[in-house]
Amino acid sequence: MIDQIGHECGLGMIRLRKPLSFYHQHYGSALWGLNRMYLLMEKMHNRGQDGAGLAVIKSNIEPGNPHVHRIRNNEQNPWIHLYKEIQKDLSELSHRHPHNIQDPDFLNLHFPWLGEVMMAHLRYGTHGGNSLEYCHPFIRHNNWKSRTLVMAGNFNLTNVDELFDRLIGMGQHPRYLADTITVMERVGHFLDDENDKILSRLPTGGTLTPEICAQVARELDLVKIIQRAADKWDGGYAMGGLIGTGDGFVARDPNGIRPAFYYIHEDYIAVASERPALATVFNLRIEDIQELPPGQMIWIKADGNYVIRSFTEEASEAKCSFERIYFSRGSDPDIYRERKALGQQVVPKILKAIGQDFDNTVFSYVPNTSETAFLGMMKGLEDYLNDWKLREISSQKGDLTEDALRKILNLRPRVEKAVIKDVKLRTFIADDANRDEMAAHVYDITYGILQPGQDTLVCIDDSIVRGTTIRKSILAILARLHPKKIVIVSSAPQIRYPDCYGIDMSQIGRFVAFEAAISLLKERGMERVIHSVFEECLDREAKGTLKERNVVKDIYQPFSAEEISARISRILTPPDLGCEFEVVFPDLEDLRRAIPNHTGDWYFSGNYPTPGGNKVVNRAFLNYIHGIQERAY
Repeated sequence: MIDQIGHECGLGMIRLRKPLSFYHQHYGSALWGLNRMYLLMEKMHNRGQDGAGLAVIKSNIEPGNPHVHRIRNNEQNPWIHLYKEIQKDLSELSHRHPHNIQDPDFLNLHFPWLGEVMMAHLRYGTHGGNSLEYCHPFIRHNNWKSRTLVMAGNFNLTNVDELFDRLIGMGQHPRYLADTITVMERVGHFLDDENDKILSRLPTGGTLTPEICAQVARELDLVKIIQRAADKWDGGYAMGGLIGTGDGFVARDPNGIRPAFYYIHEDYIAVASERPALATVFNLRIEDIQELPPGQMIWIKADGNYVIRSFTEEASEAKCSFERIYFSRGSDPDIYRERKALGQQVVPKILKAIGQDFDNTVFSYVPNTSETAFLGMMKGLEDYLNDWKLREISSQKGDLTEDALRKILNLRPRVEKAVIKDVKLRTFIADDANRDEMAAHVYDITYGILQPGQDTLVCIDDSIVRGTTIRKSILAILARLHPKKIVIVSSAPQIRYPDCYGIDMSQIGRFVAFEAAISLLKERGMERVIHSVFEECLDREAKGTLKERNVVKDIYQPFSAEEISARISRILTPPDLGCEFEVVFPDLEDLRRAIPNHTGDWYFSGNYPTPGGNKVVNRAFLNYIHGIQERAY
């Protein structure tokens, strides 16, 4: 994607099911689990560049020693710096105690980052700042292990304000109005309540003992706790948590918006946001890794056993399609096939844009993440040419000369590496007037690949959100090749609506498709549609019914997808480009054919899987009209 946007975070959990000495004996190091967690973070670093965190629970540690440890970092490549700090702690410990550094019991007591339960998080900031205090995991400390809670998640909830008010209604005084804090305090409330209910049933005689506390820990029902806490959650989430007792859980939203996968081994249990990350780190077959079903949670108990249970009512699946288009690692075999299919689906529109002229068209891609879609596009073009060749040869039968036959057989798409991402230039030294010009040099081109004034250049991208980079740098760079025409192909349909479930696309006025629709309405004297949508949103806001309908759909209703695409092309064309320019998008049905099992396409269709989505899009429109530059939830 040329337009860089922040998106879903990464979550990982590892539960060691044997004593630490077992991993020293059978895997060569007591730190085996910790090393696997570092690799898991490394293999998911595409999911978080703003911060990283790790929490460790020591299940078997004597009182007087901390049983919960956490480390966080928000530097560039934070997961690397985080583990450098851990390595520094280990080196200092080794220097002081060189003869004990291989002893698992010694390490368990003196090295904070060795424990049976680990949870890691990689963060993209969609709310709040990027300071250390916003990095997961978050901890709710308590001297009783069964009340200590650590939480992290890949999520956004649309109704944090309502949940915050509910906490206040319970008599709490939350410190921050932030997603994770609000969720953690709500889970913590029901965790405390469950502790109290268990205690009320036990014959304590008014005195707590270690035996009574251990009994409480054994009777805790995390499924019941999460069921009560999640009752009012509206959004997409893969929520992870640890209890001081050594219990851990990952819960997935009922629509399956955010991904979660797990693998069960006799020595360990691992959960992660990315399937190929688990496969690589633990050397597994993809087919052996399970997907956590929507609306269910995996509860890994303190004794190493586990259950997978439903914790919420069933809902229609709406697994995020953007995960498949762009965000998840393309090494997953299903995602790889789907991205190729996306490129292949758009071929008919590409053929129309180039007038079926293969002799004078060069095909390429930008940026590198769109390479898989490019392969699919090439497959579609080759299939088209093979059919054409068959028809040509069949129609001419015995009249073909060897030269004519050779000419037909040799026709194939011309492929070149047109755009190169050169370096990540630092533009902060430039003033506002020169920053765009500086940013344009992030990309470079391969000169001499086109016939000036004669060839069309086709470049495919994963998706087009704002179009800013295309307008301000990519087109100017491509124009240096002096093409007759430039065609930018998006492998995803027009992005028309904001996201509220984890991707940083919340301001509707920034979408070039929305800009195009508003432009057409004004040009054709249809401003009444804009006013009608505004008035209905205001009315619904006053009545508390913003959740009931996506009113913003009315903005697009008067126009065909082709009309919107044509206006996008016009909007993105610089006045001094010097050649034709066209943007090509697949239809929504093309997306659904390419990615049949991930139907969460609200960015394109406006069909939000939860009522909170409608509230967010309508409020985003109100913000646009009022000139408010902030997210709508």
